[in-house]
Amino acid sequence: MKKLIAMMLALVMALSLVACGQKSDANDTADDTNDTKELTYAVEAGSAGEEAAAEKGYKTVPVDTQAKALMEVDAGTADAAVIDLLMAYAMVGEGTSYPTLKVTDQQLTTEEYGVGCRKGSDLAAYINYILSQAYADGTMTELAKAYGVSESAVVKQPVIESFDSIADDSDVKYIMEKGKLIVGITEFAPMDYQDANGEWIGFDADLAKLVAEKLGVEVEFQVINWDTKIEELNGKTIDCVWNGMTLTDAVQAAMECSNAYCYNGQVVITK
Repeated sequence: MKKLIAMMLALVMALSLVACGQKSDANDTADDTNDTKELTYAVEAGSAGEEAAAEKGYKTVPVDTQAKALMEVDAGTADAAVIDLLMAYAMVGEGTSYPTLKVTDQQLTTEEYGVGCRKGSDLAAYINYILSQAYADGTMTELAKAYGVSESAVVKQPVIESFDSIADDSDVKYIMEKGKLIVGITEFAPMDYQDANGEWIGFDADLAKLVAEKLGVEVEFQVINWDTKIEELNGKTIDCVWNGMTLTDAVQAAMECSNAYCYNGQVVITK
């Protein structure tokens, strides 16, 4: 199944991500008939999907997570959902959690994922350093294969030879001293989800574990309300948001973000 997901995603990426990381003109990728705009779309509150739907003038129903958006469509309480492309091919269609739902050809955007840290935090630079190593040694590619993420969705990382020395007011130093990296997430396969034993795994989760290992600290995954992620960061209840987060202008203005590490897009799901 993972191989099938990877093949499907590779095809979609090849067709849709010609200008990687740039939002596409939604008018080129979605059918804006009057009937389309009369539908009700379930979206995750505060997400890139909600933003894309709003730009199209769609009638939306905000929910807590993208998984709940799929539940709304499956239950018939929403006509459609707008969710991340990577999640769509992991959770929708034959052999998935939602076999009666389908990914339409309506792709509203093309995007990039990044990790969000507190504004001014040096943790983003440290994450960039580890991502650079993980790309160079093949770790990111191996994780992509393990979790059914197409290799074409993995962003090539710039070469970063070293991480500058840690200052006294460093966020990295703060995390090392407390001995724990707290990662804000939501249930979002294949990036962050729980296995049968309740352990958080996924493409993002495993990369976060790698950063914690390199820092010499434990990692703790904390489920957050996506709509209040910035408040969580600033209140230091979490140290970063690593959960398939699209690097929108608003996100980059409010957070210190890592380099992009994965390509994505917003797609429409129907029953």
